Amino acid sequence: MKLKIGITCYPTVGGSGVVASELGKLLAEKGHEIHFITTDRPFRLNRMYPNIYFHQVDVNQYSVFQHPPYEIALANKIAEIITREQLDILHVHYAIPHAVCAILGRQIARSNIKIVTTLHGTDITVLGHDPSLTAAIRFGIEESDAVTAVSQALIAQTMDVIYPQKNIQPIYNFIDERVYRKRPANEQLREELGIAAQDKVVMHVSNFRSVKRVPDVVRVFKRLREHMPAKLLLVGDGPEMTIVCKLVSELNLEECVLFLGKQDNLEELYVLSDLVLLLSEKESFGLVLLEAMACGVPCIGTNIGGIPEVIENGKNGFLSEVGDIESVTKQALQLLTDDNFYQKISEQAIQTVQTHFHSENIVREYEKLYMSLLPQQAGADSE
Repeated sequence: MKLKIGITCYPTVGGSGVVASELGKLLAEKGHEIHFITTDRPFRLNRMYPNIYFHQVDVNQYSVFQHPPYEIALANKIAEIITREQLDILHVHYAIPHAVCAILGRQIARSNIKIVTTLHGTDITVLGHDPSLTAAIRFGIEESDAVTAVSQALIAQTMDVIYPQKNIQPIYNFIDERVYRKRPANEQLREELGIAAQDKVVMHVSNFRSVKRVPDVVRVFKRLREHMPAKLLLVGDGPEMTIVCKLVSELNLEECVLFLGKQDNLEELYVLSDLVLLLSEKESFGLVLLEAMACGVPCIGTNIGGIPEVIENGKNGFLSEVGDIESVTKQALQLLTDDNFYQKISEQAIQTVQTHFHSENIVREYEKLYMSLLPQQAGADSE
């Protein structure tokens, strides 16, 4: 059965946008017709793809509105595409605003289309604690026909914070194994970045928000530098960048910390790296962990949220408590000074991704969910 599926997400470099884009691409490869309904072309859709269509949501500024009416414009565009393209499924990422917009769009279109909502974290872990939004989040979840979350931890938190009367199915994030895989490093890129042959390379990727605790990464790196030559690659940008830059300067690390900004070619940077650190205080999954592990790069993450569902401490990486810089330093030194242990962790990291987070299996789970919501005739009509 080939379906017509609408996908709405934020078209940004964040985890939800990445997963939504990659899911759409893989579904399209399997013959489904995918319609992205977003304000901009998702950054992972940087060329033409067969079976993928992009419908831009135009958000205009009017003096009568204090803020641009994104939600109304999105609901209107969703209704338009539901009707014009005769969609079978609408899959939205985030309970608010996207699930609520999808529900409104369905009503505007006078349609019975099935809505699938995927929870990624921020809509629960941050917005869910705002009393002015809780009822809207609950509404978006309960009025969806099916709801998924990217980790068991996020499901538990959703139940604790939002109290929805709705079953939530765990479907983990995934990566494209054709892109994120172990392979030789690009030596020309290594040279261009000024990374010497003897340097150990530590990498961090995030949106540089306070919850990512990037200063902890810098402080761990400072301690590692006392034991070995090393470079730190900081990838991304965000509100904490000024604070991080100041700390790097205060610790006299300017010569060995590289601020690379937002990058599309993360796979090339992972294979240059020896270690990835994700020391967040909140993390519903941690997609960068999967990307790095698939490339054979060991990771150290904090023992919070969905990270322990990806990293098994001491087996395919390390877990540490939030803010425990000394513990992370010891774990990093163990990895970077014991070649045999490092190789064991690297191999197990790759095996974990292939066994538990393989894209083929995850996409099949979504397909099964879509089909379960449709009358048999609806699926047959889309073949």
